[in-house]
Parts: sequence; C-alpha cells; structure tokens
Amino acid sequence: MIELSHHLIVLPILIPLITGAVLLFIADRQRVLKALVSLTGTVALAAVALLLIGIVASENSFDGVYLLGNWASPFGIVLVIDKLSALMVALTAIMAVPVLAFSLARWHSAGAHFHSLYQFLLMGLNGAFLTGDLFNLFVFFEVMLAASYGLLLHGSGPLRVKAGMHYIAVNLAAALLFLIGVSLIYGTAGTLNMADLAARIPTIEPDRRMLMEAGAAVLGVAFLTKAGMWPLCFWLPSAYSVAAAPVAAIFTLMSKVGIYIILRLTTLLFSEGPSAGFGSDVLLYGGMATLAFGTIGVLASQALGRIGAYSVLVSSGTLLAVIGLDDSAAISGGLLYLLSSSLTLGAFFMLVELVERGQDAGASVLAVTMEAYGDADDEIPEEGEGVTMPGTLAVLGICFAACAILLSGLPPLSGFVAKFAMLSALIGTGSIGVPPTAPALAVVTLVILGGLATLIALTRAGIRTFWSSIEGTVPRVLVIEIVPVMLILALTAALTVKAGPALAFMEATIRGVTGPQAYIGAVEKTVPLPSWRDLQPSAKGD
Repeated sequence: MIELSHHLIVLPILIPLITGAVLLFIADRQRVLKALVSLTGTVALAAVALLLIGIVASENSFDGVYLLGNWASPFGIVLVIDKLSALMVALTAIMAVPVLAFSLARWHSAGAHFHSLYQFLLMGLNGAFLTGDLFNLFVFFEVMLAASYGLLLHGSGPLRVKAGMHYIAVNLAAALLFLIGVSLIYGTAGTLNMADLAARIPTIEPDRRMLMEAGAAVLGVAFLTKAGMWPLCFWLPSAYSVAAAPVAAIFTLMSKVGIYIILRLTTLLFSEGPSAGFGSDVLLYGGMATLAFGTIGVLASQALGRIGAYSVLVSSGTLLAVIGLDDSAAISGGLLYLLSSSLTLGAFFMLVELVERGQDAGASVLAVTMEAYGDADDEIPEEGEGVTMPGTLAVLGICFAACAILLSGLPPLSGFVAKFAMLSALIGTGSIGVPPTAPALAVVTLVILGGLATLIALTRAGIRTFWSSIEGTVPRVLVIEIVPVMLILALTAALTVKAGPALAFMEATIRGVTGPQAYIGAVEKTVPLPSWRDLQPSAKGD
C-alpha cells in the first residue's frame, strides 16, 4: 500500500469517534445541525470504507498492518486489515448511511444523544473488525455494547425497557466471560496479539494447552451469545422486535460481529497443530440447532418484527453451521449470504415500521382469529366493484415482496445466489466420487426448510397486511423513509448482477483467511516508523 492509503486503516475508527464526540457538544434542540454533522461523518466513513476495500482487493501482497503508538508487535496496539475485515467494515459503513437517513424522519428526535450513540456504535463495530489483539477486541466490544444499551432503550416504552434490562444483563454476563477467557489465554500463552498467539499455540505444552483451550471455550461462549447461537439466543427475539426501526436495522450487524470473530479466531488460532479443529463440532451442531429454532420461531410468529428477529437467528445458525463444516467453498458462499442477509434484514426492519404504522396493536391477533374461525359479517361484493391499491401500499408491497424473496432464497436475487453457492459446495456438485457427508446433508436440509418456512410466514403476513387488512388504512410514509429501504434493496440487486465478481472476491477472502501465514508474517515483519529525531541530520555535520 502507498503511505496515504496505509493511514486510511485507522480512519474507520477515528471518523465515528470524532463525529460522536463533536455531537455531544451540540444541543439536542439543534436537530438539523446534529443531523447534518452525523450524516456527513457517516458518508465520509462509507467513502473511506469503499477506498479500503478497493485497495485491499487490488493488492497482491498482504501489508495492511497499522501500528498505533508506533510500537512493534506484540507489545503495541495493532490494527490489521485484510479482505475479510475490509468487507465487514464496508458492509457496516454502507448500511449505516441509509439507516441513519431513515432515522432522520422521526426517530433521531425520540430521545437524547441518538447521533452520538449511533456513531460510537459504528466505532465499536469497526474497531472489532480491525483490531489485531484480543484485549482491544474487548475494548471495542464494550464500546459497541455501551452504545447499544442506549440505542435499544431509545424511544422509551415499557416493552423496550423490559427487553433492554434483559439485554444489558445478558451482555454484561457475556463481557465477564470475555474477561475470564482472555485472562486464561494470557496466563497460558503470555500474549493477546492474535498473530503472536497463533505462532505460540502449537508450541504450548499439553497441560497448559488444556487451560488455554478452556479459556478459548469461555471466550467462545461470549461470542456465541452475541451471535445468537441456541440456547444462548433467548434474549435476541424480544430485543430486536421491540427496538426502534433504525436501531433494529443496525443491530443486525451486531450479531455478525460474533460470526466474524469466530471465523477469524478458528481459522487463525486453531487451523494447525494439536488444537486444529477446536470447537468445530460445537459450531456445527449448535448452528444446526439455532437454524432449527429460528425456523420454528419464524413459522410461529405473527408479528412482522418477531419474524425479522427469528430470521436473524436463521441467518446466524446457517453461518455457524457452515463454519463448523470447515468447507472453504461453502464458507465463501456463506460470506455472500452474510452480506445479502444483513442488507435484507436491515431493510426489512425499517420496512416493518412503515407497514405497521397506523395499525392497531391487536390487528395481527384479530386477523389470525378471523383466519381460524372466519368472519360472520363478510359480505360478497357486488359485481363490478373493486378497490384500487394506493401508490404507497404498492411501493411498500413491492419492497416487502423483494424482502420475502431475498430472505427465503428464491431466484433470481442475491439470497438465492448465496444459498446456491453454499448448498452446491456442501452437496458436492461437479465433484467426482466425493459423496456429501451426513452433517452436510443435514445442514442442506435445514437451510432448505428454513427458506420454505420463511416463505410461508412472509406470504401469510403479506396477505394479511396488504390484501386483507382489517383497518384498510394507508400509512403516511415520507420519501426520506422509503428511499433508504429501496436503496438497500437496490444494493442487493446490484449484488445479484455482480454475483460472479462478488463470489470471486469471497473465494479470495477465504483463501486468505484459511491460510493465516500471510496474516502472521505481515504483523511480525511490520516495524515502527523512525521517529522525527532519527530523521534529523546529525549535529556534527559534514
């Protein structure tokens, strides 16, 4: 990388940090100014993220290491960017812009310090993706969680307060487990730098390795709680379904933090040596259980918000199971699925708020009762009568149908391309004499059933909402609210059109992740820059 692009690595952390800090000094009554500052910072973050992923995609060598404080590894704070971390930072930044624009219609003024909390959440997310050591991963993890506590409670209300208290308690317990796991790993390996840890683990004595693996298991529980693996996911449906629409949309990325860290650590720390494959069975069977649980939850839910929340679990379960199978081709398809499902779920949570606007709280329950027992007051319309669907409902219905197609994995959109890439790799399409394993077939079956369940649930909800609505009211939707949803769906359409280059990038990403020698070597060979004193000419001149 050139010198300027090298310094771009730290900007995804600095931009939201500075923006959030500046916003704290602007009074809440100056909403227009706060919105402009926040939106400007988020757009700048998206521009930097796109530059980074462009640079990383064009680089043949791996040298994306940034030494904060100019201290050599493993003693200093290290930021590392490769294709995987650049992909996650770009996903976060690109999704943050339309979500923030959606919140400017009404939600940013529903409570204090929304914009600062939003920026600090982005800082924590980007820091978790870029950090190169476990201690600073904990720091950014806590920054992300602290901001999410305030965002979940944003807008108040008894349901949000109740879910927020559960959310805070669970995540505080996960943070405690994080510290315990990090302490055990540091006590046995003597380092928390990921590259240095990967080099030391194969040389650890067998008795100390058991303690180190115990620490990794405790650490894994914290990450799997965040990822929503069953049975650690009991908090997620209630929290995501009652959160404000833009908050729930950006929260879909938080579950992907756990997925990212698990993929990063399993391939970096446990790909070789005596501990190779550590925890893969837990990921496989836990992911399958999560996928089954999410599928049942989607079918059983009547409210659109809870369908979206359980769809997050379906997404997490699919990714965990694929990672547990340790198939590079399937994981590359899984990365495309991560990208598609995150964008779709973000759009879906915002769309739910628009669709349900103006509906009575008990409308869904009453509609289900009418479906079961019929309506005695139904009248047969006279011949020639009909109802024209208003333009707003037509646009909302098209967006809803697109989300249903994407989440269920029907062709031709990116959800189908991603699932097809995963399933074809697991089944072994095109291979000769290599039959699929029983766990792979089980995952394929669950993924197909999950898509079918999602299609049934969303079709049922769509008919009830758009075709047989009890109230018949048309929600008032602003342009600034529907355009962000359409923009995210347009991104999924672009992902469909560019599916070939996208899959090629995902395959290159997985090759880099599953071959950690480049990561380790890049961190170890990076030396501090010379200080300004070293660059001064000698006092005893020529």
